Amino acid sequence: MRSPLTHLRSATVAALVLALGACASPAPAGTGSGTAIAVLGTENFYADLLAQIGGSRVSASSILNDPNADPHEYEASPAAAKQVADAKLVIVNGIGYDDFMDRLIGASTKPDRIVINVQDLLGVKNDVNVHVWYDPATMPKVADAATDALSKLDPQSAGYFAAQKAKYLAGLKAISDKIAALKTKYTGTPVAFTENVAGYLTDAIGLKVLTPPAFMEAIESGTDPAPGDVAAERDLITSKKVKALLYNSQVTSPITQQVHDLAEKSGVPIVGVAETIPAALKTFAEWQLAQLDDLEKALAK
Repeated sequence: MRSPLTHLRSATVAALVLALGACASPAPAGTGSGTAIAVLGTENFYADLLAQIGGSRVSASSILNDPNADPHEYEASPAAAKQVADAKLVIVNGIGYDDFMDRLIGASTKPDRIVINVQDLLGVKNDVNVHVWYDPATMPKVADAATDALSKLDPQSAGYFAAQKAKYLAGLKAISDKIAALKTKYTGTPVAFTENVAGYLTDAIGLKVLTPPAFMEAIESGTDPAPGDVAAERDLITSKKVKALLYNSQVTSPITQQVHDLAEKSGVPIVGVAETIPAALKTFAEWQLAQLDDLEKALAK
């Protein structure tokens, strides 16, 4: 399983650690008087959560937010180091997905910083699908943890944060409702993946993923799938044994592009899924609903 740290050279890390010495001055504490709390969601959907729940009381930023970049290939930068140094609340995904954050956080110690590790929050091991934000149960738990953390940093605004969380959770309900509707209609429908990004989501709907697990694992780890697995994936498409191909638009390779093109040629609908909120969409809920709408259109064909 790849981590974005895979390609982070030791020299780069050393430079970042040195850079932190110059930028690790404490950020101002957040209070109900109007001083914004610097908060950081490593991935932009966690930053979106912090921005929505924190509202006017926070200044939120993210590190993994480029819809055209492979998050697994991310190399930390001095700018990212400064974001970590300034933040009083940080959310990391864990499960090996954003391991580079361990070094950045460790290089910029701050006694009053709160770090929410989603892996620890969920109590999952390292061998699970890392894309846990696609599990409908995940973001409400992160929202609870973030609200508690913000209330500790700014007790005077606890009521405000609670009200903001309620609004955020109301937005997530539309996702749950859409999943329930799709489950009623499409349970058992066969689909194919290039990579197991949206696996939690398709499991919640009850879709049947026919792509060989070894094929998806190879794509995620950045290696070439075995010829037999490639042949099996191609057969799913050319024989139209699946109703849709869920294509990871951020983690691509010559093989995934070939599968994409084959689906297009064979008339199998392609549903783009991603690992960060695309630039055209503003919130996590908008992003997830847009993907679910695309999936519904594909399954209806």
